[in-house]
Order: sequence, then structure tokens, then C-alpha cells
Amino acid sequence: MDRRSFCLSAFSAALLAPAAARSADAYPTKPVRIVVPYAAGGGPDILARQLGPKLGEVLGQAIVVENKVGAGGVLAALYVAQQPADGYTVLMGSNSHLIQKVLQPSLKFDPVGDFLPVTLVGTSPSVLVVADNSPYRKVEDLVAALLANPGKMNYGSGGIGSAAHLGGATLLSLSGAQATHIPLKGSVEIPLSLLRGDTAFAFAIAGTAVPQVKGGKLRALAVTSAARLKELPGVPTLNEVMRNELTVQEFWFGLWLPAKAPADVVAKLYATTVRTLADPALAVQFEAAGNRVVHSDSPQADAAFVRSEYRKWAEIIKLTGITAS
Repeated sequence: MDRRSFCLSAFSAALLAPAAARSADAYPTKPVRIVVPYAAGGGPDILARQLGPKLGEVLGQAIVVENKVGAGGVLAALYVAQQPADGYTVLMGSNSHLIQKVLQPSLKFDPVGDFLPVTLVGTSPSVLVVADNSPYRKVEDLVAALLANPGKMNYGSGGIGSAAHLGGATLLSLSGAQATHIPLKGSVEIPLSLLRGDTAFAFAIAGTAVPQVKGGKLRALAVTSAARLKELPGVPTLNEVMRNELTVQEFWFGLWLPAKAPADVVAKLYATTVRTLADPALAVQFEAAGNRVVHSDSPQADAAFVRSEYRKWAEIIKLTGITAS
């Protein structure tokens, strides 16, 4: 390389380095959208709307929560994967996306390859619930009724492969009972379905179930967390009743960016989200709705976690025999 070429290269590098630094410092320069794959009022939506304003304060830009409902979260994932990878469109990713891909391998998105996980933000178990006027007061009561009426009772869910579907299928598989699965338009419809008597029981995400239980509309029989929920201390874990680790099913939610998002933007969104999650007031809000604040040790750790969860839920689906049809 001659002296003139060397000087030009050095000059170009000098210009590019500050520009790269400035891109991280400047982000974001406009509102950031968090796309929630589920209906307004459901657990993930509540979580996003609790997180959004506080994250916006730290980032210095408004956070807009946008609901794109359909196909068990797939429509939202497809949408975000196709958006510019500039950090301004974020998916509220969850293990539901992994589950849907296992159930439907032909889906035109890859929950591992199409996204860059930034960090976990919350986890939520499911709650086995019945209507408050239901005759079932314990898990054993419900199982006895299911065994006495094979295939005659219904259970609702937010769709095939959802938390409620997997919870119900696991209960039936382990107890040897039979019931009819009723996929609803979204998890937010589960309480109404129970109150109308269309379904006899359901596994509702805690963010949806806990307020309904505290409000006296639903009765909680068990929770799918490893330990009892602080919000429902008198309700046993399903593992206490069934004595099987497969009943421990916590669903998690995290922020995902399109796969080609710049590393500096990923790093800044991670750092500001972790800082936001450290707010004690946010933890109180999350817990009041049945969620627990968590964060990943790094974006790389979150990506490794997502890959391990992909394998885990594939095993659960194989054991329960759930199919997409």
C-alpha cells in the first residue's frame, strides 16, 4: 500500500469509528415499538405496558406498545422479523414462539435464527382455575370428575400450543383423564369462557388469573411454578399434588430484535432494560399481576437460554402428544 492510500484508509477509519460510537449514543432518536403477540388485557400485554413507560424514561424516548394478535404469536413474530433491524421494532418474545415452531416446522420464521434476544424481562407460571361457583375446590376433585366423565368436559386455552393448552394436556396425560380442548381467540377470553360455563377448567397465565382470583370471579386450584406464589399463598403447586416435575411450567417473556440489529444497539437496549428492571416499583407492579421480574446476564446468555428452552419444550410436546391440528 502506498503512502497516499494508507493515509486515506487511516482517515476513513478515523471517520467511521466516531460514527459507530455516535450510533449507540444517539439511539433511540424516535419512539420504540414493543410488539406484543397477544390481546390487550392479557398477561404479556400487561407486562409490556408496565415496563414500557419506565423503559421510555431511561431511554429518553416514548415506548409504544402495539398488539398484533394471531396464530399463537406467529403473526407478530413474522412481522417483527421483516422490520428494519434498527432497534425501533422490538418483539415481546416468549417460549410460545419456540413451541409454535416445534408444532409447525414449516412456519416461515425461525425463533432462534431470525432474532437477537436482548434479555428476559419476566416469568409467569400458569394457574389452574375454575369458575368461582364451580363444584371443584381441589385438583383431586377436578381429576375425579374428569375420570368419571371421559371426554365430556372442556378446557379452554388461548390457542394450540399456548400455556393453557400445554398445562391442560400435561394434567390429562399424567392423570390418565380425557377432556376436550377448546382453543379460544386469546388467553384474555379464558375467564369469560369459565364464567359462561363453556369450559370447566383452564390453565391461565398468572398475569391474567391472579386479578380474577383476587376479584372473586375465579377459584385457583394449583399453580405451575416450582414454589407457591406469594400472591396466592394458600394455593398449592401442581407438583405438590401430582408429584411430577413436568407440571412445573413457567412461561417467560423477553425483548427480541430482528437478527441483523447492530451490536451497539443491542447492548444499549440491554443495559437500559436491566437498569429499568431494577426499579423496585416495577417489581411490585409485576408481582401484583403474577409476574416475576428477571433479566439475563447478557444478550449472549439470553440467546443460550432460548436455545436450551427450544429443546426443553420440544420434549414436553413429544411427551404430551400435542399436534398443530
